[in-house]
Amino acid sequence: MQRRHLVLLALGTAGGLPLRAAALGATALPDALAVPGGVALVDLGPAPTRPTARLGDRPVMVLPHAERAGDWVAVVGISLAADPRGRQVLAVHGDGGRVRELKFALGPKAYAEQRLTVAPKHVELSPADLARHERERVHLGQVLQRFNRAREPATLRLLVPTPGPRSSSFGLRRVFNGQSRNPHSGMDIAAPTGTPVVSAAAGEVLDTGDYFFNGHTVIVDHGMGLLTLYCHLSAVDAAPGAVLEAGTPIGKVGATGRVTGAHLHFSVYLNAAPVDPALFLPAA
Repeated sequence: MQRRHLVLLALGTAGGLPLRAAALGATALPDALAVPGGVALVDLGPAPTRPTARLGDRPVMVLPHAERAGDWVAVVGISLAADPRGRQVLAVHGDGGRVRELKFALGPKAYAEQRLTVAPKHVELSPADLARHERERVHLGQVLQRFNRAREPATLRLLVPTPGPRSSSFGLRRVFNGQSRNPHSGMDIAAPTGTPVVSAAAGEVLDTGDYFFNGHTVIVDHGMGLLTLYCHLSAVDAAPGAVLEAGTPIGKVGATGRVTGAHLHFSVYLNAAPVDPALFLPAA
């Protein structure tokens, strides 16, 4: 019966109908949408203590299911590169080292594609810039794998980090002069330079830096693999290790890095996968 419930949950979210899931536990959860770039809520059933779960080689957030005492739910970030034709497999580790596999389905999701023809200098990096980008890519890859079991997020319903119109560009793939780039990993919020930016939830500043593409950036760790990124800032007002409340100012909107105008690039990562921030924010 438990396995049947799991499959129904997965198929319900995969069909494109988000589930308002705040009632699943004391921690308010995001809308669930089991597609590439989305979030799956997977019912793990009862266990005397909190189980651990992994999707591939990455640990996954597990929270109590308050409507059913003693039950647990996994909150799983789905990679944009995930193939919806195959089932996802969670390895769930319980008491006594017992391991079981739970499978859940994904639905398809078509993201927009934009083809642009620009001057080669805007596409091809110099050797120095390419070397810098590679160093930063390795560093950020390590930072984004952070999974802090000691901190449980107070909520997964996030504050809007700065006021302004929000783009729906998450997942957008740009093709420059026939060369495909990685999909857009966040949401752009249009705001003038100097507009305050606040932490979307309580957490700890994990990293700050001035990156080639992202410009001045703050990364906040909210616990259990939930991270938020704030990019292209004109000013950074928080240091690594700082403990933040939801709404604490951390910087100001800018146009640093590789951008054409002032805006905030806001990303949400869950188990090291960028996921659609709209699933965590109040409706625009």
